Amino acid sequence: MRLGFICIVLLVTVAVAPQLAAQEKYPNRPIDFVVPWGTGGGADAMARQFGTLGQSFLGVALPVSNVPGASGNTGLAQVLTGKADGYTIGVYIADTLATIPTGLARHKVEDFDWIARTQVADSFLFVKADSPFRTIQELFRHAHANPGKLRVASTGFGSLDDVTVLYLARKGYRMTTVPYPKPGERYAAALGGHAEVLYEQAGDVQQYVKAGQLRPLIIFAEKRHPAFPEVPASKELGLEIYLPQFRGIVARKGTPPDRIQALGEAFRKASETPSWKKFVEEWYNRSDSYMGAEKFGSWVAAEAVTLDRFVKEFEIRK
Repeated sequence: MRLGFICIVLLVTVAVAPQLAAQEKYPNRPIDFVVPWGTGGGADAMARQFGTLGQSFLGVALPVSNVPGASGNTGLAQVLTGKADGYTIGVYIADTLATIPTGLARHKVEDFDWIARTQVADSFLFVKADSPFRTIQELFRHAHANPGKLRVASTGFGSLDDVTVLYLARKGYRMTTVPYPKPGERYAAALGGHAEVLYEQAGDVQQYVKAGQLRPLIIFAEKRHPAFPEVPASKELGLEIYLPQFRGIVARKGTPPDRIQALGEAFRKASETPSWKKFVEEWYNRSDSYMGAEKFGSWVAAEAVTLDRFVKEFEIRK
């Protein structure tokens, strides 16, 4: 009888365990927020701001872990090798997406659950304040006459920056990409004269722009930015490249849908706070930046197709 009783208990335990696991409160411990870039850049600032706001709705901390390298792929490998349990999430940006068609990534779009797009920002070419290049036309003329001499500080090879620089080379303005995965080093290179040009979003270098240390020469967009009305858009110059920089939050594919939903709901609420709206404005982001999980994944897939077209058209696969 004792043996029979034990068997019954075991059977009940086995039957009930999955239900108890399914009912487990999520989250009930801190969520590791991996930023695959160094401190001080836009991805880092977004994660820290959004993580702080998200904590209010999730009820747990979202400590940031900076894991820079390989245009974001080093840190994202940590997300992909972790458990698909919702306790490890990461920042994914357009620069990393560009490494898929350029052949530098070891992941695919389908390897992630796309939780939320948090930012969309157009990119610029900046020069330091005392640069001899006063306009983008002057810079392009110099690049045309001195192929490969001008150095462009960027996030890395195969990134969105690199795709744009290689596109410009095909148009006769050949410059050399110099990778700096740590934002502080990238900005220091431009300010210190180690690179004549900086490819970046205005929000990431706002302190240097407002202080008059960096000047934008071109925005890669279809129209000018209202904050920089004197800066020409690439479309005006016949340069049909305006790949927006985006930042978003991802988890490993296979994370339970209810946990993705919980994260998405918390981040949606965070995006509606006055603090986040102020952050978006200060960082010169597009007002319609936020996008939820129901659309984000398909939007990213479409961006990957666009990047793949550029890579094939201009033969820039590594």
